[in-house]
Amino acid sequence: MADYVQVVTTTDSEEAAATLARSIAEAKGGACVQVVPIRSFYRWENAVQDDPEWQLQIKTSAGRLDELIKHINEHHTYDVPEIIATPITGGSAAYLSWLDEETQA
Repeated sequence: MADYVQVVTTTDSEEAAATLARSIAEAKGGACVQVVPIRSFYRWENAVQDDPEWQLQIKTSAGRLDELIKHINEHHTYDVPEIIATPITGGSAAYLSWLDEETQA
């Protein structure tokens, strides 16, 4: 796996997204959490849903991934939260160094 990852999750309200984002940053689970409003279409309970959601894009070091996943599962309001980690294969050396500094426990 790459040294850095971007993790994506979604919430059902802007307030829930802000609360989760703040708790992730405070726990050093991610150096940066961006919150973006989106519209999601998905299957749940045998029906297609169409809902507004707020997507959290979390940048972190790969070494913090397991703790971040645990934190999301413990603090998320969904029964089955989306948690997808994508490797960051390149980027600004200064930014990636900052990710390391801000996610050290």
